Amino acid sequence: MKEEVFYSKGMKHIKEDYPDLYQISVDTNEVAYTGKMLDYKTQKLIALGITAAKSDDRAIKKQMLSNMQEFGVTKDEIMDVLRVVMLIAGKPAFMKAVNILYSIIE
Repeated sequence: MKEEVFYSKGMKHIKEDYPDLYQISVDTNEVAYTGKMLDYKTQKLIALGITAAKSDDRAIKKQMLSNMQEFGVTKDEIMDVLRVVMLIAGKPAFMKAVNILYSIIE
């Protein structure tokens, strides 16, 4: 279920040139996504919400695609996450994420 997928463009270089630092990232990923109390899908939806709140276009798109491809997450499920983003991070972050979502599904 969990793969070594990192959305930072620089991770390719870290993996090649600094495998010890890359392994730290892999290990941290494994520790964060335990699925002990919250299932992995829920954790990934939380990651989407955090990413959307930060307004990082590239990361938002990657998180949305990952959620859709791995778990079959629907537009309506993503919109539920984005409603919380609007409440916590505001309308600009919300609208940016909505626009990205619609660019993906259209």
